[in-house]
Amino acid sequence: MSDSARPASEYRHVYEFNLRFGDIDSQGHVNNVKFLGYLEDARLEMFHGDPVRKGDEPVRGLVISRHEIDYRRPLMPTVYPVRVETWVTEARAASFKLAYEVRDDDHVYAEATSTLVAFNVETGRLRRFTPAELELIGRYTEPSA
Repeated sequence: MSDSARPASEYRHVYEFNLRFGDIDSQGHVNNVKFLGYLEDARLEMFHGDPVRKGDEPVRGLVISRHEIDYRRPLMPTVYPVRVETWVTEARAASFKLAYEVRDDDHVYAEATSTLVAFNVETGRLRRFTPAELELIGRYTEPSA
Protein backbone atom coordinates (compact mmCIF):
# COMPACT_ATOMS: atom_id res chain seq x y z
CA MET A 1 0.00 0.00 0.00
CA SER A 2 1.46 3.39 -0.93
CA ASP A 3 1.90 6.15 1.64
CA SER A 4 -0.85 8.17 0.00
CA ALA A 5 -3.33 5.30 0.31
CA ARG A 6 -2.47 4.55 3.95
CA PRO A 7 -5.54 4.96 6.16
CA ALA A 8 -5.17 6.74 9.49
CA SER A 9 -4.65 4.42 12.43
CA GLU A 10 -7.52 3.90 14.86
CA TYR A 11 -5.34 5.65 17.46
CA ARG A 12 -4.90 8.82 15.42
CA HIS A 13 -7.03 11.87 15.72
CA VAL A 14 -7.68 13.41 12.28
CA TYR A 15 -8.25 17.14 12.02
CA GLU A 16 -9.17 18.42 8.54
CA PHE A 17 -9.17 22.03 7.39
CA ASN A 18 -9.09 24.13 4.25
CA LEU A 19 -6.23 26.54 3.64
CA ARG A 20 -7.11 30.20 4.06
CA PHE A 21 -5.84 32.91 1.75
CA GLY A 22 -3.97 34.49 4.68
CA ASP A 23 -1.98 31.27 5.19
CA ILE A 24 -0.13 31.80 1.91
CA ASP A 25 3.06 33.89 2.06
CA SER A 26 4.69 36.06 -0.60
CA GLN A 27 6.49 33.00 -2.04
CA GLY A 28 3.13 31.38 -2.84
CA HIS A 29 3.17 28.60 -0.22
CA VAL A 30 2.15 28.18 3.41
CA ASN A 31 4.59 29.93 5.73
CA ASN A 32 6.37 27.60 8.16
CA VAL A 33 5.00 29.47 11.19
CA LYS A 34 1.45 28.66 10.07
CA PHE A 35 2.24 24.96 10.50
CA LEU A 36 2.54 25.48 14.27
CA GLY A 37 -0.96 26.98 14.23
CA TYR A 38 -2.27 23.90 12.42
CA LEU A 39 -0.67 21.66 15.09
CA GLU A 40 -2.29 23.76 17.81
CA ASP A 41 -5.71 23.55 16.16
CA ALA A 42 -5.39 19.76 15.85
CA ARG A 43 -4.24 19.39 19.46
CA LEU A 44 -7.10 21.52 20.80
CA GLU A 45 -9.62 19.57 18.74
CA MET A 46 -8.11 16.29 19.98
CA PHE A 47 -8.14 17.04 23.71
CA HIS A 48 -10.97 19.58 24.02
CA GLY A 49 -13.45 19.39 21.12
CA ASP A 50 -13.55 15.63 20.56
CA PRO A 51 -13.95 14.58 24.24
CA VAL A 52 -16.67 17.14 24.93
CA ARG A 53 -18.67 15.92 21.92
CA LYS A 54 -18.34 12.36 23.23
CA GLY A 55 -19.42 13.34 26.75
CA ASP A 56 -15.94 13.06 28.31
CA GLU A 57 -14.07 15.64 30.34
CA PRO A 58 -11.28 17.28 28.30
CA VAL A 59 -7.63 17.25 29.34
CA ARG A 60 -7.03 20.59 31.01
CA GLY A 61 -3.94 22.63 31.76
CA LEU A 62 -1.52 21.36 29.13
CA VAL A 63 1.74 23.20 28.63
CA ILE A 64 4.12 22.49 25.76
CA SER A 65 7.67 21.99 26.94
CA ARG A 66 9.14 21.08 23.55
CA HIS A 67 8.28 21.26 19.84
CA GLU A 68 10.18 19.78 16.91
CA ILE A 69 9.02 20.08 13.31
CA ASP A 70 10.50 18.75 10.09
CA TYR A 71 9.25 20.31 6.87
CA ARG A 72 9.08 17.72 4.09
CA ARG A 73 7.74 19.74 1.14
CA PRO A 74 6.10 23.10 0.45
CA LEU A 75 2.37 23.26 1.02
CA MET A 76 0.93 25.13 -1.95
CA PRO A 77 -2.58 26.62 -2.27
CA THR A 78 -5.18 23.91 -2.82
CA VAL A 79 -8.95 23.58 -2.80
CA TYR A 80 -8.66 20.13 -1.21
CA PRO A 81 -8.65 19.66 2.56
CA VAL A 82 -5.38 19.26 4.40
CA ARG A 83 -5.33 17.11 7.51
CA VAL A 84 -3.27 16.82 10.64
CA GLU A 85 -3.05 13.30 12.02
CA THR A 86 -2.12 13.37 15.69
CA TRP A 87 -1.34 10.54 18.09
CA VAL A 88 0.41 9.87 21.40
CA THR A 89 3.76 8.08 21.23
CA GLU A 90 4.60 8.02 24.94
CA ALA A 91 2.54 8.69 28.07
CA ARG A 92 3.75 9.20 31.63
CA ALA A 93 2.14 10.29 34.89
CA ALA A 94 2.70 14.01 34.24
CA SER A 95 3.70 14.31 30.55
CA PHE A 96 3.19 12.79 27.14
CA LYS A 97 4.57 13.06 23.63
CA LEU A 98 2.47 13.75 20.57
CA ALA A 99 3.41 13.02 16.98
CA TYR A 100 1.84 14.79 14.01
CA GLU A 101 1.71 14.52 10.24
CA VAL A 102 0.44 17.43 8.17
CA ARG A 103 -0.68 15.78 4.95
CA ASP A 104 -3.19 15.32 2.20
CA ASP A 105 -4.00 12.16 0.26
CA ASP A 106 -0.78 12.36 -1.75
CA HIS A 107 1.92 14.02 0.36
CA VAL A 108 3.30 14.54 3.84
CA TYR A 109 4.17 18.24 4.20
CA ALA A 110 5.51 18.19 7.75
CA GLU A 111 6.14 15.81 10.63
CA ALA A 112 6.35 17.07 14.18
CA THR A 113 6.52 16.06 17.82
CA SER A 114 5.53 17.90 20.98
CA THR A 115 6.10 17.13 24.64
CA LEU A 116 3.22 18.29 26.82
CA VAL A 117 3.11 18.46 30.61
CA ALA A 118 0.19 18.64 33.01
CA PHE A 119 -0.18 22.05 34.65
CA ASN A 120 -2.43 23.25 37.46
CA VAL A 121 -3.73 26.63 36.34
CA GLU A 122 -4.88 27.65 39.85
CA THR A 123 -1.57 26.95 41.63
CA GLY A 124 0.76 27.62 38.70
CA ARG A 125 2.56 24.32 39.29
CA LEU A 126 3.09 21.10 37.42
CA ARG A 127 0.80 18.23 38.36
CA ARG A 128 0.05 14.60 37.52
CA PHE A 129 -2.74 13.61 35.15
CA THR A 130 -6.00 12.38 36.63
CA PRO A 131 -7.09 8.79 35.89
CA ALA A 132 -9.75 10.14 33.49
CA GLU A 133 -7.14 12.21 31.64
CA LEU A 134 -4.79 9.22 31.41
CA GLU A 135 -7.63 7.12 30.01
CA LEU A 136 -8.33 9.75 27.35
CA ILE A 137 -4.63 10.06 26.48
CA GLY A 138 -4.46 6.27 26.29
CA ARG A 139 -7.13 6.19 23.57
CA TYR A 140 -4.67 7.97 21.28
CA THR A 141 -1.54 6.05 22.30
CA GLU A 142 -0.39 4.17 19.23
CA PRO A 143 1.49 0.93 19.91
CA SER A 144 5.16 1.09 18.89
CA ALA A 145 5.98 -0.30 15.49
